[in-house]
Amino acid sequence: MAVDPLPVRRRRLLALGVAVLAAAGLAAGLAIGLGGGGTAQRPLVGAGRPARSIDPLSYSPGLDSDLIRRATAGYSHVLYAKSPGGVTATARRVAAWRPQLERAAASSGGIVDADTLEAIVFLESGGRPDVIAGGRDPANAAGLTQIVAQTGQSLLGMRIDLARSRRLTARARRELARGHPHAAAVALAARRRADQRFDPAAALAATIRYLKIARGRLGRDDLAVVSYHMGIGNLQAVLAAYGESRPSYVRVFFDSSPLRHAAAWRLLASFGDDSSTYWWRVLAAKEIMRLSRHDPSRLARLDELQTNKASAEEVLHPEESTEVLRTPGDVAAARRAGKLVALPGNPAVLGFRIDRRMGELAPKLGQRPALYRALAPAALAAAEWMGPTIRRISGVAVPLDMTSAVRDQRYQGLLLTTNVEATSRYSMHTTGFAFDVLRRYRSHAQAMAFQFVLDRLQALNLIAWVREPAAIHIAAASDAAGLRRP
Repeated sequence: MAVDPLPVRRRRLLALGVAVLAAAGLAAGLAIGLGGGGTAQRPLVGAGRPARSIDPLSYSPGLDSDLIRRATAGYSHVLYAKSPGGVTATARRVAAWRPQLERAAASSGGIVDADTLEAIVFLESGGRPDVIAGGRDPANAAGLTQIVAQTGQSLLGMRIDLARSRRLTARARRELARGHPHAAAVALAARRRADQRFDPAAALAATIRYLKIARGRLGRDDLAVVSYHMGIGNLQAVLAAYGESRPSYVRVFFDSSPLRHAAAWRLLASFGDDSSTYWWRVLAAKEIMRLSRHDPSRLARLDELQTNKASAEEVLHPEESTEVLRTPGDVAAARRAGKLVALPGNPAVLGFRIDRRMGELAPKLGQRPALYRALAPAALAAAEWMGPTIRRISGVAVPLDMTSAVRDQRYQGLLLTTNVEATSRYSMHTTGFAFDVLRRYRSHAQAMAFQFVLDRLQALNLIAWVREPAAIHIAAASDAAGLRRP
């Protein structure tokens, strides 16, 4: 929880006045289907409109339901990757608090429902009532709903004897180190009496009080939940910069960019703690809890796909339902069939410069490097949107370098002998849906513009990406084929 009176955390601004984007969560896919090698979401198009009509820089209220589903999916990977003990164990811990969550939600007067409160607990503490942010000092966010000591005392009227809480926290840690769990438990029980944040019932009641205060000041339930992490004052500043007092959060988030409502976007981007994505992660936690109750086998399968790689690329394209190219002949056949499309040689068309080493191992397979300079249409559409958008935002004409595109399994096997980052198992490059972009930038502005396009496409669940030592690895969803080239 990050609430008033925390200051707004800022990063360096770009030379053109564009703020650095906040570090994004990794892409994922709770709302997508497991079969078919692609997403099962409705496209961001209206009836009768052409297929290539997704514009990530535009906003229409009629698309809100699509945007919410996509952002929830796009920001869910981090919950699978980082939940203590995994999502199944975390869901089990959180579910144990359900009776208390329902009682607390009932007292809110409709401000928050039990499912949303449950998702906040999932996200904040993973269902662990004694956890402290940073692990040691209870002045930090603490307890089941991670309330900062200053906020609990000044805004929420909680009984918090911070000095005693610190002493008891240290005592419990010492007793555990000495192998005395009973003595540690006694210290923790005393801490619950001295510091109400560690009393689950008191913590939930305080969280309800906070959400009521936030709802009164912000006028919307979604904004109240967003403010639980961002802070009421910080969110009010964002809304003032946007120019409206009570817009939906989906509108503020997707209608703000370096090119539109830039002042609001600069504020959202300046928070260094992922506050701007909190609403989507709350919705992702709600979906995980729903699956844990009603479809645990699906949750288990999603957990497997989400954690097989450092991004959610296997959720976008599960191995069992995605065509894998095994030989150079398969690559050639896919190109003839239109399943792969040759990369445009002109950087002005592609938006990226093709690295001269792309496909350099091809001669060892009796092939020309040009065979491996191709992508699936969806991945090519993503690249052709990203490159020109980076140029437009940054003002830098020199394009970034694309270092790799499609491979086959034989090529991948050769790569294993020279590249420690290459995988020996299912590689997204062998499907044509992945490409890599060199982490070498002509300016800070270009690097930050690249970060923006990664984050925006992730928010639309059109890509999954991961930062590797030398390159950014990007996997495109099937419906990225609908991206409208700038």
